[in-house]
Amino acid sequence: MGSRVPHLTPLLLRCADDSNASTKKTLGAKMEQYITRVEQLKGVTAAPAPAPKKAAASGDGKSGGGGGGDDKEDDEKSKFREALGSVINTESPNVKWDDVAGLAGAKESLKEAVILPIRFPQLFQGKRKPWRGILLYGPPGTGKSYLAKACATEAQSTFFSVTSSDLVSKWLGESEKLVATLFELAREQRPSIVFIDEVDSLCSARGDGESESARRIKTQFLTEMDGVGSDMENILVLGATNLPWGLDKAMLRRFERRVYIPLPAEVEVRALMARINVGTTANNMDEAAWNFVGQHTAGYSGADLAILVRDAMMEPIRMLQTATHFKTVAGVDRDGNQQSDMCVTLSAEP
Repeated sequence: MGSRVPHLTPLLLRCADDSNASTKKTLGAKMEQYITRVEQLKGVTAAPAPAPKKAAASGDGKSGGGGGGDDKEDDEKSKFREALGSVINTESPNVKWDDVAGLAGAKESLKEAVILPIRFPQLFQGKRKPWRGILLYGPPGTGKSYLAKACATEAQSTFFSVTSSDLVSKWLGESEKLVATLFELAREQRPSIVFIDEVDSLCSARGDGESESARRIKTQFLTEMDGVGSDMENILVLGATNLPWGLDKAMLRRFERRVYIPLPAEVEVRALMARINVGTTANNMDEAAWNFVGQHTAGYSGADLAILVRDAMMEPIRMLQTATHFKTVAGVDRDGNQQSDMCVTLSAEP
């Protein structure tokens, strides 16, 4: 009885002193039943939880012991890093400042934010700090993404090109972790540039009708860019959008410098854009012809001029499709060698 419930012991003693033997026997039997039941209940509630099953041994012979939680967390981080591996441009975009026609103001802003702090860090001391966020906004096709590539090439920085599809996940909580992993990678590989194309699709104005997942992504972005403990040293966040008024006000505040990328207004700039798009393709354009193109393309964007040039370069192919005779001529073959009688051209003349 030493292990029995303590508060029932006096009751048993009182039963022992009872003069009525039958009553004593009945009460004793009942008490035995109660004590046995209580002991059974105590054994059930005090039983230790079953030990977790040991993880199966891995291929290297190590068993998943006490570090299972850490291993799971490491696997999750590795999964997120692998998912973001495609947004890192390991090779330089190979776009120079000279490849971008016009946009002198935007180039100067990007040089202040990226080039100067890397080449002359002694100039940025005390309260003089480079820009941490730059928003490029303007009509479609004006060269916002092209400017970002030129910036990454000139700065020799790690370039992260991100869109909404890279950061939005259908699983609860994964989108925020992807954003956190993105900035963690940027901090590890600094100096780095995080370019968010069409940033309004990720950070539009918050409202009552939006989903909880979209709200959490925006909150994570805001925290990473300018939150408590966020380290943005040698990290530039470049955003590009056609709808700056659709951005959340808090996100707009994080972009300290906002640069408008307009349509090319100067005739010389439009002519230069046409020259750049023609490149090394053989042509017989002279200076007057280039100026003619620039004068008659007012209101065209850089993308419109690129399409115009591509369409013009297809015109000789269209002429060849209507040809009816072959004519031997001297020229350069497909390998770049000068030929006198092997190279032929099609002629529409009989």
